Amino acid sequence: MKKNILPLLCLLISFAFFDLQAQTDEISATIVNAQTQEALESVHVINLSQIKGTITNQEGNFTIPAVANDTLLLSYLGFKTLKVRVTNDMLAFQDTQIALTELAYALEEVVLKPYQLTGYLEIDIKKLPVDTSFQYSISGLNVSYESGKRRPSSVSKVLGAILNPADLLRNLFGKRPNQMRKLRQMKEDDYIKDLLASKFDRETLMALLQIEEVDIQDILSNCNYSKSFIKTANDLQILDAISGCYEEYKVLNRNN
Repeated sequence: MKKNILPLLCLLISFAFFDLQAQTDEISATIVNAQTQEALESVHVINLSQIKGTITNQEGNFTIPAVANDTLLLSYLGFKTLKVRVTNDMLAFQDTQIALTELAYALEEVVLKPYQLTGYLEIDIKKLPVDTSFQYSISGLNVSYESGKRRPSSVSKVLGAILNPADLLRNLFGKRPNQMRKLRQMKEDDYIKDLLASKFDRETLMALLQIEEVDIQDILSNCNYSKSFIKTANDLQILDAISGCYEEYKVLNRNN
């Protein structure tokens, strides 16, 4: 009888162990410099599948919600951004070390005289470019629209872009509601918001939304944001612009 109990006990322990592994919903790992093997602090880690973010501590360690096959995006200033697919082994052993490769930056020559300034304020101020974009408010909406240069057709141009059934927002997101849910989740996560506020390369936005940079530019152009805004805004401002434009689009098309 005792001989039969022992194998059964071992079997039950094995089942319990594998069940515990299956219930693992977090991953812990360490991020280091690939060249020096030193731990990297404050690396941004985003789970692209669950839209959750965190940063590494002084030892380079992080813990983030994850399951097998989730994709992690690792981003750190001066290092190549890396995507990592979560595996069962990473979840089971929780001692994974991930190395980021350092980038080399070459400073370009800065030209300070593109407008041939004279040094006299009254003269030079007339030579500087002026942003001629204007914002138009729409009753019932919280956010105003930017509509390029002022002209009689500007207001109708704003409404036309939003109401156009072939609008890129609808083409890109209307058929993929999960992408719009991602926008809302991104705005609710402080780690992701902090990262986007410091970035201007659209790299993280492209990874999160699974679209190309040209798509982002087309969306904002169709929403009548100026070229200067599209070029100079940080990624968080771009996120707010896309999200706000889509929410307004839904309001104006609610009865259609």
